[in-house]
Amino acid sequence: MRVITLILLLHTPILLLAQTKSIKKATTENDSVKVEIFKLDESINSDFDDFAPVITADGSQMFFTSTRPFTEKEKKKNQEGKERIYVSNYDFETKKWNKAEPLPDNINLPNINVSNIAISNDGQRLLIYQGFDVKQGDIFETVLKGKKWTDAVSIGKEINTEFHESSASISPDGKTIYFVSERKGGLGGRDIWKSTLGKDNKWGPAENLGKIINTMQDEEAVFIHPDGKTLFFSSKGHKSMGGYDIYKSTFDGTKWSKPQNLGTPINTEGDDLFFVLDASGKKAYYSSAKDGGKQNIYEINFIPLKKEADLQPLVTILKGTVKDAQTKQPLEAKIEIIDNEKNEVIATFNSNSETGRYLVSLPSGKNYGINVSAEGYLFHSENFTLSDTASYKEVKKNILLNKADVGTKVVLRNIFFDFGKATLRPESINELNKLKRVMEENASIKIEISGHTDNVSSDEYNLKLSENRAKAVVEYLVQNGIAKERLTFKGYGKSQPIATNDTEEGRQENRRVEFKIISK
Repeated sequence: MRVITLILLLHTPILLLAQTKSIKKATTENDSVKVEIFKLDESINSDFDDFAPVITADGSQMFFTSTRPFTEKEKKKNQEGKERIYVSNYDFETKKWNKAEPLPDNINLPNINVSNIAISNDGQRLLIYQGFDVKQGDIFETVLKGKKWTDAVSIGKEINTEFHESSASISPDGKTIYFVSERKGGLGGRDIWKSTLGKDNKWGPAENLGKIINTMQDEEAVFIHPDGKTLFFSSKGHKSMGGYDIYKSTFDGTKWSKPQNLGTPINTEGDDLFFVLDASGKKAYYSSAKDGGKQNIYEINFIPLKKEADLQPLVTILKGTVKDAQTKQPLEAKIEIIDNEKNEVIATFNSNSETGRYLVSLPSGKNYGINVSAEGYLFHSENFTLSDTASYKEVKKNILLNKADVGTKVVLRNIFFDFGKATLRPESINELNKLKRVMEENASIKIEISGHTDNVSSDEYNLKLSENRAKAVVEYLVQNGIAKERLTFKGYGKSQPIATNDTEEGRQENRRVEFKIISK
């Protein structure tokens, strides 16, 4: 067994990997990480080409393309078919993929090649390729509505051209698509381009990622990580080992870093494509023909041996369900992600109408407000402050939405004051305007705004501070058109805690502003 060097690029140091002649499974380790790479079993792979895996951010679902027999005629003859899309769910208890099933006929259309090329982090937007051959085809989009995928529609003329568009990836906020095209204006062959969603909800003009990423030879199989700044792609340029090799580049806010080759045994003398990495940075998948003539899908596990922050991507995954607080029935709710410092809605998602499930990716380095709302219900808000060094974390939050009934309370988690003061900070504006819209949409309700504190400081001080903070919210609403007679305010000091005052986290929850419906 020959030991070779791999420059591993997932926030890790240089690693040594063992290369075996048949890469069904290879294992190596150093002081920081153990690395395993192996071919997935028959639940995913077949005797035909299986390739282009894409996964949800939490690694719970995989979509991939296969040429295995699809029609009854093909199955009888064990004959290779056209490209078709399959999906498999991961069983976290058995740590195995369930048997893959084809997507429905409205996606896997007859007589043309249909291949998946990108999945949104929450698994509800799928970009697919449709074409009659490998040289002619475009990118289409289908959306999961409940349990059904909508008919695929073209992604638009700014992305699709008379030339070949072959692969793509969706940014965590859903507002940028990175894609591969051989259109004119590139540096040579297939290049990686990007398009940004405009205010009209249409994709804007394509922009070439430039000569740092693209070469005079072909680039392919682009993937943007859930951290929003790490790009993986395959290239025949950048001094590849042979055919397509997989590379990584990081965006620092201004420019992309020089691409780095992932090295052997991930890269081989053949074509190595479609590398995707889950949000935790611990598990990756890609396709390769390293084990013979057919493409197969491989799994790579990165197992930390030390708790080192630099081994983990700087991203938080927030996921859970949205349901009716009384009936516990799933709800399709609108989920807004807000940059509190800029008071901007930076992303909008929907929970699934059939399951209520949602998943959002929050790259580190921001203070996020999250608003969840559904027609006929009061909104729910959350707040996350993620420093620019916050390593990977997965937060599960099941959200119950209440209808606008008398006695219903809502905690306003994105209203902020300076320490010991009752002056509203600018980052509170989005939440205040959300409350204003609730009052406008429910024109008959009257509410009480209440202020609450932890148990630090005297009772007198806390009562006064909580009252002044509640009053500041009422004054904002009145100044912005809400009738004064519909609003009351009261300070409760430390008398109504919702968490323990024995920890800083608990005290932070207790320092809050709420509104309560007192009449309809």
